[in-house]
Amino acid sequence: MTQQQGIRIVTSSASSDIGIVELDMVGEKINKFNEAMLVRFKDVVEELKKSSYKAIIFTSKKNKIFVAGADIDEIKKLKTADEFNKAVSVGQNLFNAIEDLPMPTIAAISGACAGGGCEFVLACDYRIASDDKSTRIGLPETKLGIIPGFGGCVRLPRVVGLQAALDIILQGKLVDAKKAYKIGLIDSCVHQNILESFTLDFAKDIIKKGAKKRSKQFVANGLVNKFLESFVGRPIVFSQAKKGVLSATKGHYPAPIKAIEVISKTYDSSDRKNSMDIERNAFCEVAVTDISKNLIHVFDLTEMVKRQTGISKEAENKGAKAKPVTHIGILGAGTMGGGVAYVAADKGIDSRMKDLNHEALGRGLKHARDLWSKEVKKKRITAYDLEQKMSLVTGTTDFSGFKKMEVVVEAIVEDMEIKKKVIRQTAGEMKSEGIIVTNTSSLSVNEMESGHPNPQNFAGMHFFNPVHKMPLVEVIRGKSSSDETIATVFELAKKMGKMPVVVRDGPGFLVNRLLLPYLGEAAFLAEEGMKVETVDRAYTHDFGMPMGPFELMDEIGLDVCVKVLKIFKESFGDRIEMSKVLKNLDSSGRQGRKNLKGFYLYDESGKRGEVDQTCYEAFGLNSPSNPLSNQECIERGIFAMINECSLALYQDKIVDTPHEVDLAMIMGTGFPPFRGGLLKYADKVGIKYIVDQLKIYHSKGHNRMKPTDLLIKMSEIGKGFY
Repeated sequence: MTQQQGIRIVTSSASSDIGIVELDMVGEKINKFNEAMLVRFKDVVEELKKSSYKAIIFTSKKNKIFVAGADIDEIKKLKTADEFNKAVSVGQNLFNAIEDLPMPTIAAISGACAGGGCEFVLACDYRIASDDKSTRIGLPETKLGIIPGFGGCVRLPRVVGLQAALDIILQGKLVDAKKAYKIGLIDSCVHQNILESFTLDFAKDIIKKGAKKRSKQFVANGLVNKFLESFVGRPIVFSQAKKGVLSATKGHYPAPIKAIEVISKTYDSSDRKNSMDIERNAFCEVAVTDISKNLIHVFDLTEMVKRQTGISKEAENKGAKAKPVTHIGILGAGTMGGGVAYVAADKGIDSRMKDLNHEALGRGLKHARDLWSKEVKKKRITAYDLEQKMSLVTGTTDFSGFKKMEVVVEAIVEDMEIKKKVIRQTAGEMKSEGIIVTNTSSLSVNEMESGHPNPQNFAGMHFFNPVHKMPLVEVIRGKSSSDETIATVFELAKKMGKMPVVVRDGPGFLVNRLLLPYLGEAAFLAEEGMKVETVDRAYTHDFGMPMGPFELMDEIGLDVCVKVLKIFKESFGDRIEMSKVLKNLDSSGRQGRKNLKGFYLYDESGKRGEVDQTCYEAFGLNSPSNPLSNQECIERGIFAMINECSLALYQDKIVDTPHEVDLAMIMGTGFPPFRGGLLKYADKVGIKYIVDQLKIYHSKGHNRMKPTDLLIKMSEIGKGFY
């Protein structure tokens, strides 16, 4: 027996011929491959090489974790291609040594097996996984702007074939055990309780059959698959994969393209050393890019949320903590209410919707069922799972059952007086310590709390539409909200699978406050003669936004945009200007997708088509002539957000740090992750450049573009947001 850096070799009690390597990283909740772990593992492999074992089993002692991957903190410290080359060589050499062990090796996988963890088990001869929900296997590297570098690009295609390998690598996928078994990534999928005994019996059987090593060579089934795996068919697979990546990423993410290049060069090769060299060199090329650094920054932001509680350390030390939430109520069974019920029940939380009549409740229940039905069609859940989840969603036209609710989400009409009245009534139907949160997108939480008899139990919980897709939740701290209330709502959002950001009350909170100047500027661009499709394409293809500002206004609702802009104008005065487009909205009768009339054409199902060329006349505009450059269009919108953010962050202190701004903008608006977030992008472009450009645009008569004093001062002292 030997213990080194959390790696222990023991002889199985079932057979002295079987060695078991237990991974249990000292002082860590997870196993991960850092430099020390890799070096120690090398020593363990040397010991195994000299041993008399006839089979080796690799297993983890961590709960629901096999190996989570490489240590991201160590990756961040590497700057040059040479530094990356040395680090990746260590991992490649280790996994080559595992692959070259004289006896067959078996990975017994339970829990997360990602990145370097997946590459490790690919170096083993056999893989057996538990069917526990925590078991997820795959290669998420492209999501960090890098490619698998410890042999994943070389080995995975030989284990599961080109098509399945490209699907996992290019999308950075993790698959569950059932899917892994289906594609041949694992050899058996067994219940968690028998994983250990099954693997031991598996090892004994291998020994009985001569303890032979196993070659990694995928064999396709079916004529089509055999053709696509053949020398003739492979170019088609690579061509289609590249086309799909470019269509999805607009060319902004180089890692998936680099992965295709590596796989195409190495799939046929029998020269492992050359293949590993090709993979390692390609890894180094993408690892040194700003895109990779930005995507790792985004990863850090999401990890930050996992560690946070929504309240200060001081409050935690005083004993404030989240209360458990097993039952929630939802006031309003519309699309938003049905969406909230869906995401809550999907995570096992009992959800009870209340509305004025059964017809409204039926729509809310149908919305939730329809979302799960789509999951059934995609074979992500079974019909049985759907019924189990639906059993957690109920409806009522009165307050029956509300005494059980720890939290109630208010999602009714955006009218302050109606909300106050309903909140007061609801509080009387709940336990005194029950929490009510409002899902308002524009009304003041501080004013609304006066409707609650215990305002310390009131806060905002702003979901973004569509609820089931948008990861962000703004947790709005009102002036009376207690630490316990905020911690509870923050933890509830995480339990629902969301990314919560705590914000203070203010017009538009954080995301809408920054988004509305951007959308408003797009309307001015149209007024100045820009084509709708030119502006939208500039933002999507050139800048990387998921949709252009005109597409987004149609999605939100043009009437909603105007309503919120008017609220902003009341709060911020002359800083807010409204274009002719939005001033003429009421007379145009256009509301966007919801009434199938906006900047774009829509069919009866609501599917968006081409730009409606009659929209210019409807908004009182001349025929467009595209007088402005794409650069000016992009800068005016993005710089308007940055300008407003300087006030939201440093003057009004809506959030505490630029990290929260970047996380909120990525998760709430789809701001391009490869740019690192709004403020990471601002620092990269340079505050001085932004201020200079804002001054130029301001000098052309655009008063709203005047740089704030705060931004000017940052420019003068050479300070960035980070």
